Amino acid sequence: QVQLLESGGGSVQAGGSLRLSCAASGRTFSSYAMGWFRQAPGKERTFVATISASGETTFYADSVKGRFTISRDNGKNTVFLQMNSLKPEDSAVYYCAARDSTFPRQLQNEYAYWGQGTQVTVSS
Repeated sequence: QVQLLESGGGSVQAGGSLRLSCAASGRTFSSYAMGWFRQAPGKERTFVATISASGETTFYADSVKGRFTISRDNGKNTVFLQMNSLKPEDSAVYYCAARDSTFPRQLQNEYAYWGQGTQVTVSS
């Protein structure tokens, strides 16, 4: 069982940066691949980025590639999402998720554990 708690959301102007954090409970964090997803008002939740358990492999949605960076610190049971060059269309609730595998995946149904989300608002 893994419990996830996101933090770092907030309001920022277009072009700015935010760093999201997701702290995980449990002693087996290093065996879970992790992902970030987001949901804008009135829209479905979509994939943003994922990272393997070791941190060696990452994948990104095309819409954030080159602007966002996912990373993790297994010693601190934390995964991060560094978001640069933010755009108004990045505004959403951002969710952290963990899957019972070391391999990263982009599909939401591959993830068993979810945080409650953190709001990111980007103004133009």
